[in-house]
This record gives sequence, structure tokens and C-alpha cells, in this order.
Amino acid sequence: QVQLTESGGGLVQPGDSLRVSCVASGRTVSSYNIGWFRQAPGKERECVAGIKGDCTRRSYADSVKGRFTIFRDNAKNTAYLQMNSLKPEETAVYYCGAKGSSYFIYTEADLYVYWGQGTQVTVSS
Repeated sequence: QVQLTESGGGLVQPGDSLRVSCVASGRTVSSYNIGWFRQAPGKERECVAGIKGDCTRRSYADSVKGRFTIFRDNAKNTAYLQMNSLKPEETAVYYCGAKGSSYFIYTEADLYVYWGQGTQVTVSS
């Protein structure tokens, strides 16, 4: 069992940066892949970034490549999503999800077993 807690969301202006965090507790978190997802009202949950349990692989949605960075500190049981040059259309609730470690970083939300409660990110002038 893994419990996930996100934090760091807020209201920012277009072009600003924001870092959201996901603290994990429970079993050894390095054995889990972590995915960052976002869900806007009326839209499906989409994966924006994922990282392998041992940090050797990362993946990003095309829409965020070059602007978002996912990283984790397994010693602190924490994963992060650094978001730069934020756009209004990226306003959403951001969630972290965890699944058993695998070489391939899956983007389907259904494959992630554990979820946090989400943190709201609003990008608006």
C-alpha cells in the first residue's frame, strides 16, 4: 500500500513557473513508477510526465516537452514536477499516480494503482 499526497499548486500567471510535489508513504517507493497527470473540467485525465522507480528513465507528453521536468528524491520519498512557461490551458487538477516499476513508462491512467488527492493549478492573468 502506498499513500500519495500532492502539494504546491496555486494561482500563477501565464509564463510563470511552479513546482508541485508528491510525497509517498508506505512501501518502498523506489519500486514504483510515478506519473504526473492532470485533469481539467470536462476532460479526461492525461499523463504529462512519468519517471521510472530508479530514476533511469523519464517520459513527457509532447505538449510539455522542454517546459516540464519530472524528478524524484527517493531518499525523501518525494517526486516533483517542475513546470515552466505555464499556459492558461494547463489549468487543471494535477495528480500523481504510482504503479509497480517497469521499464516502459505507461501513460494510461487505468494502469496506475495509487493516487493522491490532487492539487489545483490555475494559470490566469
